[in-house]
Amino acid sequence: MPLTLLTLYLLARLHFPLNELSPVLLQGGWAGLLTWRLGLARWWRWIQLLFPAALLLALTLQLPPWLFLVAFLLSLGWYWSTFRTQVPYYPSTPVIWDAVRQVLPADQAVRMIDIGSGLGGLVLYLARQRPQADCVGIELAPLPWLYSWLRARLAGSRARFLLGDYEKLDFAQFQLVFAYLSPAAMSALWRKARAEMLPGSMLLSYEFAIEGQSPDQTIYATENGKPLYIWYF
Repeated sequence: MPLTLLTLYLLARLHFPLNELSPVLLQGGWAGLLTWRLGLARWWRWIQLLFPAALLLALTLQLPPWLFLVAFLLSLGWYWSTFRTQVPYYPSTPVIWDAVRQVLPADQAVRMIDIGSGLGGLVLYLARQRPQADCVGIELAPLPWLYSWLRARLAGSRARFLLGDYEKLDFAQFQLVFAYLSPAAMSALWRKARAEMLPGSMLLSYEFAIEGQSPDQTIYATENGKPLYIWYF
């Protein structure tokens, strides 16, 4: 706010044309710029940039108070403990699902887990493509978990979805662990994998590498696409 007020003062002294939208645009611009300079996650930049305009729109439309409560509850159910885990919702794509399918052994009854499974796309896909595999997803946020759980039930899929924190799981149960998290979570993930994963298992991470740990294999599912990193144990 002080930067916005100072900018407005300087622009007024320079006789720059201002209107009622000027403080909103400047506040969003400064907030987005500072978020970017501080190196915060990309989704935070968009929130900071658009929040003042969204607030002005809500005030202009005179929305009923209960709508804000509903929006809050939906956001809480969708993002849950993102503030703690620093892992926002990052959906993977069918191209990545198929790359994981090719890594998953075709002739073994492998158990795999997607940690932070979101809407369940990867787990449901692998359950269809690898019938002999035990495909599991775990999700901390209630709404994505409920959506993926219902998808599996309605489709009659063998895919299983757990509601909870993957940090409380024992990775020794799984031969393949897939992660699409965030840079903030990778060091702790590596420590857990090193402590628990058994010989012959593999850890896959889409897009985000582990600092100081060179992957044993890197796959690019599409030309100029993001990498899929693999570590073998």
